[in-house]
Amino acid sequence: MNFEKIGLQVPEILLPNKDVDLHKWSVVACDQYTSQPDYWAASKETAGNEPTTLNVIFPEVFLEDSDGEQRIKNINSSMQQYLDQGVLVPMGGKDGSNKGFVLVDRKTSQAPSRKGLVVAIDLEQYDFNKGSQTLIRATEGTIVDRLPPRIKVRQDAAIELPHIMVLIDDPERTVIEPLFNSNPAELYNFELMMNSGHLKGYAIDTPELIQQVADALENLASPDVFAKKYNAKGKDVLLYAMGDGNHSLATAKAIWEKIKEDADDLQAEMDNPARYALVELVNIHDEGLQFEPIHRVIFNVNPEHLLKAMHSYFSGNCSVCRCDSEAEMKKRSAEVMNVDNVHVIPFNDASGYGYIQIENPVFTLELATIESFLNDYLEENGGKVDFIHGDDVVNELGVKEGNMGFFFPPISKHSLFKTIIFDGALPRKTFSMGEADEKRFYLEARKIK
Repeated sequence: MNFEKIGLQVPEILLPNKDVDLHKWSVVACDQYTSQPDYWAASKETAGNEPTTLNVIFPEVFLEDSDGEQRIKNINSSMQQYLDQGVLVPMGGKDGSNKGFVLVDRKTSQAPSRKGLVVAIDLEQYDFNKGSQTLIRATEGTIVDRLPPRIKVRQDAAIELPHIMVLIDDPERTVIEPLFNSNPAELYNFELMMNSGHLKGYAIDTPELIQQVADALENLASPDVFAKKYNAKGKDVLLYAMGDGNHSLATAKAIWEKIKEDADDLQAEMDNPARYALVELVNIHDEGLQFEPIHRVIFNVNPEHLLKAMHSYFSGNCSVCRCDSEAEMKKRSAEVMNVDNVHVIPFNDASGYGYIQIENPVFTLELATIESFLNDYLEENGGKVDFIHGDDVVNELGVKEGNMGFFFPPISKHSLFKTIIFDGALPRKTFSMGEADEKRFYLEARKIK
């Protein structure tokens, strides 16, 4: 069942059979804890030899290891094995249908409830390139160079398991929230590993409820409703904005475009399951959804050399203030953070803490200001950047010899859609929907071959 006008498909979702221990099956998104291999070792120990999504994903912490090709072969083999052995089976809801959505209620360490709806979206309605005006859009810059390893994993995969979270702007709560009043059949209810909260799922598989979802989304996508909400007359409708998993959705899109390019009969390929991608929709107004900044840690650099180069890059409009402690850094930087035409970026390194002031910045966001410098500096001088969730991890890694950490402020989630509509995508890794342990855990699957 397809609702092409709103870029929606009703998928056949696969779930682990009733004998699978979901606590061991479900693991966090592969793009988390990228500088913390101990986390993934602990996840592996928790899962043991039981069926687990850890066997069918490629944690990015291991992307640069030498066994990548073999790891991908093992992933594809495990996917097929889980299908052949009946580890994954079609979900069955109240009416026994094999097609439908999954209504999700996630408890995290920070929020008692975050609600979502697992659906399939149409990649024909998505374009991650700069200036895109499609129904589904990236909220951050997509780094095409980061797609090849992901493409290698997905191109021969039998199934997809999403950690993708896509946002809708539904202040009246018309799409997801009313479904909880429909007495849906429970599909799962369990504690997540690594003290990451609790997860419940319900089947939304009756024609009436599916149509209810489609009607509510169609109303949000009405050109008149859209234009009035954002004062955006003449602008193309934005219904779905990427939240988490930007590069994973871009990977699915790249593979779909290649399938079309190689097709002998393009029309026949339009029913290919690879045209769609499984995602979780989340209302940006959900109280359990918080936007957190994504910080940066730079590895293998000389901090003093970097700071001198930064001063030169910004033509002297850059000053560095050293502080005696983290507390002093926070206090002093906060005092100047709201000064007009000044960007303030706290940092740490092996010498301690401090903050950078940049006057008359070209960009709106502090992150964009620093990124403009770092991209050039690292290309010329070497070093590696990692994207970090949480001040504690920056405090742990940034103060090590040869490292440097930068702390960034959060952006308002309520201004996201309007910003994307009028200004386009934000710089890469600008924001995070919650802390690392609040990220989506793999559970549902869908055949893509």
